[in-house]
Amino acid sequence: MRIDWHEYFLAQSHLLRLRSTCERLKVGATIVKDNRVIAGGYNGSVSGEDHCIDAGCYIEGGHCIRTIHAEINAILQCSKFGVSTEGASIYVTHFPCVHCTKSIIQAGIKNIYYAEDYKNHPYALELLDKTGVEYHRIHLDKQKIARYFETFS
Repeated sequence: MRIDWHEYFLAQSHLLRLRSTCERLKVGATIVKDNRVIAGGYNGSVSGEDHCIDAGCYIEGGHCIRTIHAEINAILQCSKFGVSTEGASIYVTHFPCVHCTKSIIQAGIKNIYYAEDYKNHPYALELLDKTGVEYHRIHLDKQKIARYFETFS
């Protein structure tokens, strides 16, 4: 038996989060179109800049301003390489913050699939409902995924 598409893409987001350089919350995001990965991102610093794991988080107003969120990094990757996100889906380890939610909507992404609730902002939920962007929490059975990796040992 093989894993379904949602598990497959969400597992990729969990793998991406292992590259995160922010110690406050490690997040991974995978953008998918027609069941093909078009971009991936994790939260980390601007290229060439100090990372939180090396220099500590740069906290202002309760937020780390050193970090670019995983969703934004994935969207920017599409922008950098001229890949359209119109009608795509995004798989995220955590529910997107309000700023990432606005960017996801503006990028034309139509579906958000996430593994864990995280400070689900009421305005983010309101925007998603108003714009018709669908969002679904997907259960990821990490033990089931781990069993697949055991077959490679």
